[in-house]
Amino acid sequence: MLGFSRRSASYTFTAAMVLLLLYLVYLIRSTLFVFVLALLFAYLLTPLVNLLDRVLPGRTRTPALALSYLIFIGLTAFVLIEIGSTVVGQATALGKKIPEILANWQQPSPHAAPEVNSMKDQLLGKARTEIAKRSSDLVSALPQFGLRFLSVASDALYIVIIPILAFFFLKDGKAMRTHVLEIVDQGPRRRLLDEILADIDLLLAHYMRALFGLSLAAFTSYSIFFSIMGVPYGVLLAAIGGMLEFIPMLGPLTAAVIILAVAGVAGSHVLAILIFLLVYRLFQDYMLSPNLMGSGVELHPLLILFGVFAGAEIAGIAGTFLSVPVLALVRILYLRLRSSRLAARVV
Repeated sequence: MLGFSRRSASYTFTAAMVLLLLYLVYLIRSTLFVFVLALLFAYLLTPLVNLLDRVLPGRTRTPALALSYLIFIGLTAFVLIEIGSTVVGQATALGKKIPEILANWQQPSPHAAPEVNSMKDQLLGKARTEIAKRSSDLVSALPQFGLRFLSVASDALYIVIIPILAFFFLKDGKAMRTHVLEIVDQGPRRRLLDEILADIDLLLAHYMRALFGLSLAAFTSYSIFFSIMGVPYGVLLAAIGGMLEFIPMLGPLTAAVIILAVAGVAGSHVLAILIFLLVYRLFQDYMLSPNLMGSGVELHPLLILFGVFAGAEIAGIAGTFLSVPVLALVRILYLRLRSSRLAARVV
């Protein structure tokens, strides 16, 4: 009747529900991002919690969870005190040094042609003017800071909310998985869902521990090399390199550009730093990263780049951070559904 079959109507309804679900996910993306961060934080703490759970007596994981959080808070406080203060101090010193360096560069060179000196004077003059303008804008914006305090404070609450949510994920994760499986009746579909959940669990565990390991390795390697070479602001540059490891592909590239730019401004071993960054990137991409990531994240670089740019368009920095695990999850779903369909055809 009217040219519609029951199957076509079913497909249309399913497609409409999927589109509606995607739209709802987009509307609550900020809240979902907080829960995703809490889940990833839980995966980061899982090895420590499991270790303490095997050592500590008791039938529940609560003592292991409490001790794990105390260890994490202690390590975080130590890092902020020992390293954070140095990073802040070096960042402040660098901010004060840049205008002075630009002023020295603006002086005419006796060995250069007048046209070159004139062009250099114009370019560096504009750079100094822009820096001064940004600084004055910052000063003029300070009175408005009080009006934005509530917004900043609400964002700061996430620092408390994320560990709390992660606590429940760690405590009740197995029960949550059991409840999800019970939604589907016994049979091939439940087995398929169980396999997908196991793959996702393994993927997220490998991915978060790999990211943390890569970030720590980058910070340590950069710190040691910059200390040996006497690079100014070495701890600051190492911290930038370590933090940007959490953004796939574009993060390390951005860190390299920043490090080379600061080294060039400070006049410190630019060629040696460039060679070190290239060698370390080869070591990380072909030796360290494959061993840490495992076989869970097998994506082509072009697909990763697409995901990073698409994620940035959709959700900014949060989108770039989540682009690789989302693409890996899509890959897992595709491979599992494909293998299940092929197995059904054989039977």
